[in-house]
Amino acid sequence: MKLSTLLTAGLLAIGLAGAAHAQTPTGIWVHADSLTDTPKYGEGFAHFDYVNADAPKGGTVRLGDRGGFDTFNPILPKGEIASGVGLIYETLLTPSLDEVNTSYGLLAEAMKVADDYGAVTFRMDPDAEWHDGEPVTAEDVVWSFERSIELSPVYAQYYANITKAEVTAPGEVTFTFDMTGNRELPHILGQLMVMPQHWWEGTDAKGNKRSLGESTLEPPLGSGPYEIASFEAGRSITYKRVENYWAKDHPTQIGANNFNEIRYEYFLDEAVWFEAFKGDQFDFWNEYTARRWATGFDFPAVADGRVIKEEFPQDYNGRGEMVGFVPNLRREKFQDQRVREALNFAFDFEELNNTIFYNQYERINSYFFGLPFAAKGEPQGEVVDILDSVRDDVPQAAFGPIPVNPVSGDPTKLRENLRQALTLLTQAGYTLNGSQLVDANGQQLSFEILMHQPTLEAIAANFQKNLALIGVRVDIRMVDTPQYINRLRSFDYDMIYGGWTQSYSPGNEQRFFFGSSSATEEGSRNYAGIADPAIDALIDKLVATGDRDTQLAVTEALDRVLLSHHYVVPGYALRYSRTARWDRFSHPETLPEFANGFPTIWWWDAEKAAKTGGAS
Repeated sequence: MKLSTLLTAGLLAIGLAGAAHAQTPTGIWVHADSLTDTPKYGEGFAHFDYVNADAPKGGTVRLGDRGGFDTFNPILPKGEIASGVGLIYETLLTPSLDEVNTSYGLLAEAMKVADDYGAVTFRMDPDAEWHDGEPVTAEDVVWSFERSIELSPVYAQYYANITKAEVTAPGEVTFTFDMTGNRELPHILGQLMVMPQHWWEGTDAKGNKRSLGESTLEPPLGSGPYEIASFEAGRSITYKRVENYWAKDHPTQIGANNFNEIRYEYFLDEAVWFEAFKGDQFDFWNEYTARRWATGFDFPAVADGRVIKEEFPQDYNGRGEMVGFVPNLRREKFQDQRVREALNFAFDFEELNNTIFYNQYERINSYFFGLPFAAKGEPQGEVVDILDSVRDDVPQAAFGPIPVNPVSGDPTKLRENLRQALTLLTQAGYTLNGSQLVDANGQQLSFEILMHQPTLEAIAANFQKNLALIGVRVDIRMVDTPQYINRLRSFDYDMIYGGWTQSYSPGNEQRFFFGSSSATEEGSRNYAGIADPAIDALIDKLVATGDRDTQLAVTEALDRVLLSHHYVVPGYALRYSRTARWDRFSHPETLPEFANGFPTIWWWDAEKAAKTGGAS
């Protein structure tokens, strides 16, 4: 869902530029939109700088995934959607990989923002067409928007401030907002996935009527660079490049989509998954386990150079995160803040880092960890004023230095931390009765950690062992991925290990993460069940502000309030991705600043493949 404590000079420059951004012009048609700076590429640009415009087309890239899939429906919040479905569909705008929060016209050739930011209009590219040759229309956009917010709580929350979508002229669609001054709304509407109304409201080869409200394994019609060539339900799926793709010469697509085929193979067991990579059953591996990264790549193909290990810090340059043990406040036992705070004293990150993490990780200390505007030290300036506006409804700790994670790593420090945990739990009404910590009714404090990734079990076991020392019972429940997803969506858990990814421009998504409106909305990412009026007020202020400096100040205030409530036992992260690949591919000499671009801007290298052998 990651460690390097140093931000690159480029990242710092982006952060500083964000404080004095140029506002997207209003009242006129523009080809691009940015939340943080003037778009790098002017109207009529040839292609993105980071691509190889002459990249050869051909070959196959094979990717692996864990679990399975049972639907190609791209928006329905049930079932397991097939990996790569995004290759079929497109959005109104598309991002560049060497800028943050900047997008350029794709299905929409231009956009026009109202002077008060109370509406935005998109003008469709007349060349945009579905794979059956039918044009992508403004009517498709309106239908996609309306059906998305009807069927998916994710979209309903994300687009909560959009009151209307309508065709206002031939080839033009206008979205109207219930507020003014929100610079983010036009931008996030550019991310809307557009689907073909005529296909979804039509019938299949057997004459059965299709429905976007139902799961399907019928390969859907799209407008993107790939279409489904074949699949085996739950096990594999192959996408083939669309030869007459309408946007193959579009400036945002030149040098991209270079593989003839992209295949996904699924594996139920992670150990088998990795062995399949070692056995050349697929080409690219993202490593999430420190031990395996340090010790598991000693097989012959690595030694002789056929498999390349490479770390990509740029994959984390444009995003932050919070991840850790998330208690479910919908359970009464976690509603006392002292209980939640006590749990953090039992997590011995330092022992884990020394014993099984190979000192690769850093402890997370912010909900925006890795971003330059994450809260640090004492609140200053406008942040204080913003906190004052909710002073009566937030813990006093929000006005001081950000909470510091307890440090363990040896028995003496751990004992002291557990004593502090026990003090907090005693204040919350628990007492130690022999070897059990019990409430006033004699019931032991206990909870279950729901998990589906065996690689995290050792981390949970460390937590479990330490809590047992102060009489708290913890059970670890390992389930398969489909069961985990279903229980996650219905909030059927005591605690999970999970989190949230954050962008350079926090806004509407915070409601879906932490807002009261999403606390009871099944399928939302408000995993903790947070329903707090002060947090709602800060999110509303964040969404409404049109000023970058204020946006960052509100974000810092929100970070401080969230931290002061101890909604998460913060986990760990590193700030680069660890990858391995069979050496059959090449990429542009200089990769973009905010992604490694695989496989989108990479290509099949026949000369390398001949030396590597195996797959074709």
